[in-house]
Amino acid sequence: MNHNSQHFFSGAHNGVPPTYEMLKEEHEVAVLGAPQSSAPVTTTVINIRSETAVPDHIVWSLFNTIFMNWCCLGFVAFAYSVKSRDRKMVGDMTGAQTYASTAKCLNIWALVLGLLLTTGSIVLLVFVYATAYSVFLKSMQENNGYH
Repeated sequence: MNHNSQHFFSGAHNGVPPTYEMLKEEHEVAVLGAPQSSAPVTTTVINIRSETAVPDHIVWSLFNTIFMNWCCLGFVAFAYSVKSRDRKMVGDMTGAQTYASTAKCLNIWALVLGLLLTTGSIVLLVFVYATAYSVFLKSMQENNGYH
């Protein structure tokens, strides 16, 4: 090895043992030197899209369809989730994201309305039964002579 390649090796890996591939590349650079052609250097940029996971919210939609289906929002959310999954299978990530976003919004509304309306219905039933029970007790007291 000549003096340039030894200096290149020692400066690049202080304290780290070089691998065979790194040594081979560094040796080739040291032997070949800079490119000799005077032609302009052109570069090509390739954009590689990473596989982004688009959630289709199908399980959440199925839950809302079965348990929280006030105003049929759970069913509509389920339909949009299936459309999102179909778009994802074809490779249309933009369409899948659009349908998934709509399904997510519908699922949120279905869940919020379902919780509010279910809680409201339970509270209303408790008040109706409590009122009916108190009226029943009052009528029983009047019939038995306890004014």
